[in-house]
Amino acid sequence: MMPRILLSSVLLSALMLLTPYVAASLNEPPEGFTALFNGEDFTNWRVPEGDGGHWRVVDGVIDYDAQSQAPGDKNLWTEAEFGDFELHLDWRITETPFVNPNVPIIRPDGSYKLDENGEVIRFPLPDSDSGIYLRGLPKAQVNIWTWPVGSGEVWGYRTDASMPPEVRAGVTPRIMADNNIGEWNTFVITMRGDRLTVVLNDHLVIEDAKLPDLPERGRIALQHHGHKVDGEWRSSPSLVQFRNIFIKELDSE
Repeated sequence: MMPRILLSSVLLSALMLLTPYVAASLNEPPEGFTALFNGEDFTNWRVPEGDGGHWRVVDGVIDYDAQSQAPGDKNLWTEAEFGDFELHLDWRITETPFVNPNVPIIRPDGSYKLDENGEVIRFPLPDSDSGIYLRGLPKAQVNIWTWPVGSGEVWGYRTDASMPPEVRAGVTPRIMADNNIGEWNTFVITMRGDRLTVVLNDHLVIEDAKLPDLPERGRIALQHHGHKVDGEWRSSPSLVQFRNIFIKELDSE
C-alpha cells in the first residue's frame, strides 16, 4: 500500500496539473494568456447585427437572454481567428425554464440507450443549451447544457452517423462534471491540429478526440440556442453567462 503522505503528494500534483490558472481578479488573464473579454464591453467580439441588446455586459460578465433579434446568425463571434490554442473560460447556466421532453440517455460510445422494443429511451428534463464553436465550425461545438451526459460533448461529431465509432466515442464525455445550475463552471479547451481535449471543473472529460475535416483556423463563438412562440420557450434557451475568457495560441506541431 502506498504511504498516506506519498499518496497525498501524488494527488496534489495531479490536481495542480488539472488546475492551470487562477485569475488574479475578474477578467484579468494569467501570464502567457490574452483576455478575449475585458469585462466592460464587446471589444474583440462581433455582436450580431440587429441583436437588439440581448447580448450584453452586466457586472463584468457576458450575459445572454437567448432572445437576439438578429435576422441571421445570432451567435457571438470573436473578431480574430485562431489555429492551435488553449482556451480558458468560466460559464454558468442562469436558469432552466424550458422542460425538454426528449432527452436521451447517452452511452459511453456515443450511442443512445434503447428500450426492450429497440426505441430510444427519452425523458423530460429542465434544459438550457449553449456551447463554444471552435475554428468557425458549428459542428465543432463544445456543448454547455443540462443533459446527464454532461457538458463538453461535441454534438455535431457524436451524432454524425458517417463518423467512425472511435470519433463518436471520443467526443462523448467520460464523466458528468457540471456544477449545479446557477453555479460557475470552468472549461479548459485545447486544440492541436484536429485534436480536442476538454477539462471541465478540473475533470478530464474529453481527451485527444479527433475532429475530422476541422479547418486549420477560424473564429470562436459563444452559441445562441432556443426560441419562443407566443411568449413560451419551444426549445432549450441559451440562458447563460460567461467571464474570464482567456486564450493562448500554441505553436503548431
